[in-house]
Amino acid sequence: MRTDTVADALINIKNCELASKEQCICRPASKLLGRILEVMKKYGYIAEYKRIDDKKCGLYVVKLSHTINDCKAIKPRYKVKKNEFEKFEKRYLPSRDVGILIVSTSQGVMSHREAKEKGIGGRLLAYVY
Repeated sequence: MRTDTVADALINIKNCELASKEQCICRPASKLLGRILEVMKKYGYIAEYKRIDDKKCGLYVVKLSHTINDCKAIKPRYKVKKNEFEKFEKRYLPSRDVGILIVSTSQGVMSHREAKEKGIGGRLLAYVY
């Protein structure tokens, strides 16, 4: 079993995006990866995704929308307080209001913008722009 399915999946999505492919297959499927894909879909970075059970560990088929310039997992998964998001925005995103940080919070996986609105912190998982 691979150690970091999220990092592998995001790199796979980015490579398929750069190769102008219509879809991408990410395996193995995990609940965390599914929640990250949901956030990416909400913000328009992917068109749609579907989980397929292949009698092994499952996989995600991701339909690309060709809007991703870069996406990567953030390692280590830094703890972020509700008022520290700006520091990490400067580090991982190219400019203000461009892209999102994906954060795991006590209320689920969401973008840093939603976490700021709700006034909660969490752990950084990935960034997309």
